[in-house]
Amino acid sequence: MEKKQTIGYLPDETPQIWKLLLYAVQQVIVMFPATVAVALITGFHISTTIFASGLATICFILVTKGQIPLYYGSSFSYIAAIGSLMASETLAGLTLNEKISIAQFGIIMSGLVSIAAGLIVNRFGRDSIEKVLPATVTGPIAMVIGLTLAKNAIADATSIAIDTAGTVSVAESQIATAKNMAWIISLVTLLATILFSVYLKGFLGQLPLILGPLAGVITAYIIQLTTGIDLFKVPPSAGADIFALPVFTLPKPSWFAVAAIMPIAIATIPESTAHVYQLDIYVNDLAKKKNSQKKYNIADKLGLNLIGDGIGDMVSGFVGGPAGTNYGENISAMAITKVFSVPVLFAASIIAMIIACFTPLINAIYSIPVAVIGGLEIYLFGAIAAQGIAIMLEKKVDLFSSKNIAVIATIMIIGLGGQYEFGGNIPFFGMQVPCVAGAAIFGIFLNLLLSIGTKKNKT
Repeated sequence: MEKKQTIGYLPDETPQIWKLLLYAVQQVIVMFPATVAVALITGFHISTTIFASGLATICFILVTKGQIPLYYGSSFSYIAAIGSLMASETLAGLTLNEKISIAQFGIIMSGLVSIAAGLIVNRFGRDSIEKVLPATVTGPIAMVIGLTLAKNAIADATSIAIDTAGTVSVAESQIATAKNMAWIISLVTLLATILFSVYLKGFLGQLPLILGPLAGVITAYIIQLTTGIDLFKVPPSAGADIFALPVFTLPKPSWFAVAAIMPIAIATIPESTAHVYQLDIYVNDLAKKKNSQKKYNIADKLGLNLIGDGIGDMVSGFVGGPAGTNYGENISAMAITKVFSVPVLFAASIIAMIIACFTPLINAIYSIPVAVIGGLEIYLFGAIAAQGIAIMLEKKVDLFSSKNIAVIATIMIIGLGGQYEFGGNIPFFGMQVPCVAGAAIFGIFLNLLLSIGTKKNKT
């Protein structure tokens, strides 16, 4: 019997141009909600943020010589720090662009932290970082990243808001019905995406993250026609010119901004490390199934990834975008579709930059109902958490070890507890510590503490 051919693209493979463009659009759709959300929450310009993500991704690909298939986007880890800085009394009275300029300096300086970590890995080897960030740390952190976003996914899945202010377009007597319609839209999106990813074969089987949301949008349109309930979002730039360059600002030196933003970069290092290990697992699994003779040692390029991540922060910060990291959502999309092609991500970057300059394109994507995005997020954020489990399975983590249980347990509870009790920022001796950063730092410290006096078993 003839063996079934595995469909997918490895990092150095390039699909046909029309397939490449569709795959690239899919990656843009995946990164768009979270990237725009960071801009909206922090007060940064939406078009600039989208442009910065594309430009930073291109720089990342060039720095890493196209060896690591990752997309750079705005990170949620920085939201509290940047948001607090923008709203601080120190910057009161300044214009929006002046506040952004000051935040930019802190973002640029935060890139130095990742670059320094990458240089350390390159100098002392991957083992040096694995002693600090073993699978018992990176696996739970990946799970925390996905699970802390569960509330956002469910909230979006039931949202009937048509703008960022939470405005609704239905009468008060119809709100309950509208919420039920939102559930229908989100569930159709979720189930369609899952069914497409599981049952569609060939080329169409690699486009579930376009086809699923498309089914949700069609459902929303049918609901609008039959019930009069309109859940499509109202673009903030409706009626603006077709072509408009993003608002670029220059960084203004401020040590206040450095103190507020730079330390958060520590939290993105284990997050970025976890993403690299995830990619290593999935890419090599695809290579094995495709009978490829090439070994993709992506995990061995951890230092290069961290350097690229830091340069991405500096590039994004320089043009006026928020700080970021490589995106778990895009990795989930690649894992689901088995499209790890770097040329696809390069094309996605260019498309993102074009979208940032054309108001109708931004409006078209922005107008997608929140419930559609919510349905997609349930799948993507859950996939991020599942990849954390995959890391521990791949590294054969002993889940009966008292040390491993202690590290995994504390990371999970601090990360999730900080999200659901304090909204993401844990009050600690007058500081507001992001829950992912707090969980990562405590897990790293506890792992090092419990490693004192122990010897690594050798087989």
